[in-house]
Amino acid sequence: MIVCSCNVLSDRQVRDALASGGGCRTPGEVYRCLGCSPQCGRCARTIRNIMDQAIACGTCSDSCATAHAPTMVAAE
Repeated sequence: MIVCSCNVLSDRQVRDALASGGGCRTPGEVYRCLGCSPQCGRCARTIRNIMDQAIACGTCSDSCATAHAPTMVAAE
């Protein structure tokens, strides 16, 4: 699922960046790990939710990505 329409980033790409061991601890670092930067910022909460799920799971990968689908947050 696309979580960042500005950079066309999927939840799988975010999970892969977290699993790569690149030390991504904030949504901004996830963007840098993926070679881009935040544009409008509306996806930051969704990326943070994916990060929190990955921390809770401990080993998020493709196999558990469907079990932990990100919760979409409505734009304010």
